[in-house]
Amino acid sequence: MSFNLDSLTRENVKGLSPYSSARDEYVSDGSTMVFLDANENPFENGVNRYPDPQQRGLKAILAEQKGIKEKNILLGNGSDEVLDLLFRAFCEPKQDNIVTLPPTYGMYKVLSGINLVENREVLLTNDFQPNVEGILSTIDSSTKLLFICSPNNPTGNSFSTSIIEKLLTSFNGLVVIDEAYIDFSSEESWTSKLVDYPNLIVTQTLSKAYGMAGIRLGLCIASDEIIAVLNKIKPPYNVNQLTQDKAIERVLDIKGVKEEVAAILTERSNLTEAFKAVSFVETIYPTDANFILAKVDNATLRYNQLLEKGIVVRNRTTQPLCENTLRFTVGTSKENNSVITALKELSK
Repeated sequence: MSFNLDSLTRENVKGLSPYSSARDEYVSDGSTMVFLDANENPFENGVNRYPDPQQRGLKAILAEQKGIKEKNILLGNGSDEVLDLLFRAFCEPKQDNIVTLPPTYGMYKVLSGINLVENREVLLTNDFQPNVEGILSTIDSSTKLLFICSPNNPTGNSFSTSIIEKLLTSFNGLVVIDEAYIDFSSEESWTSKLVDYPNLIVTQTLSKAYGMAGIRLGLCIASDEIIAVLNKIKPPYNVNQLTQDKAIERVLDIKGVKEEVAAILTERSNLTEAFKAVSFVETIYPTDANFILAKVDNATLRYNQLLEKGIVVRNRTTQPLCENTLRFTVGTSKENNSVITALKELSK
C-alpha cells in the first residue's frame, strides 16, 4: 500500500492557515499576568476568559493514560464534531465517497448527506463481521474514508483483528475505527497500532464508560500529520471551559471509572442470563459493549409492551440484518431488575 495523506487532503484545506486566537498567540505559563489581549469581560466568574483552544491540560492527562503523545490527540464537541471534521478535511463534496458497514452508527450516513459526499454501504456478513471482499470491490480512487465501528453499534460485537488489518493494508484512504465502547471490551484499543498504520484514525468518547454524555467530549487519535490537518479547520474554542474542567476531574478519577465499568460488565452478564429464560427471546448476540442486542418474536409488540411498563429500550428492527431486534442498554442493578421482572411477566 502506498499511503499519501497530501493526496487525500482537500485542496482548499491544504492552503488554509488556522484562525489564530489570542490564546494561541500567548500561552500562559501560570504566572500572574494582566490579560488585555482577547477583549474579554475582566470580572472573574470562572468562565469570563476564553478556554485553552488546544485543551493542553486535558490532553496531557489523556496522553499519559493512553500511552500516546499529546500531538496525536484532537478533542471535539462530542465525537460527532470529530467525524464531521474528517469529512470537511478530506472529502470533496459531490466528488468523493465514503464506505460504511451497516448495521452501524447512523451518524456516518447523516454526515455524508450534510457534506454532500456519497455513502457506499457494504452490509456486514450474517455473523456481523466486515465483508472484506465486498468492501475492496466497492472502494475506488475517490473513496476517502472507511468507517469501522468496533465494538459495533447496534450489534455489540467487536470485529476480527485480522479483518481490520487486511483493510488497513489494502485501502489507500483513511480507516476510521470508532471505539466508543472500547472500555467495555477485552480487546486492545487500536491506538496501540498508530505507528504501524499511517492511515489509521481512532475515535473515542467520554460519553459511555466515563458517564459524561452531557458534556460532549470526543477524541480523535491519529498521526500528528492527520491531527495537524484537522487543527487547521476546527473552530478555535470548540471545547468550552466547563467541559474541560469536568473532563479533567473525571479522567483523573481512574478508580471510580473502573468500578463503574466493572459494575456494568457484571450487570451485563446478569441480564444475558436472565434473557435466556424469556420465552420470546430467540437470540442473544455476543456483546463487547454496554448494551445487549436481542432478537425477539415481534420487536415492535415487545417494545410497546415494555413502554407500557415504564421501560424504554431501542427498537432496531428497521436496521439491516436486525429484523425483530431490541437493544437493551445495561442500567443500574435496580433498573435491570425492573427489566427482568417486566420480561418475566410478558413471558408468561
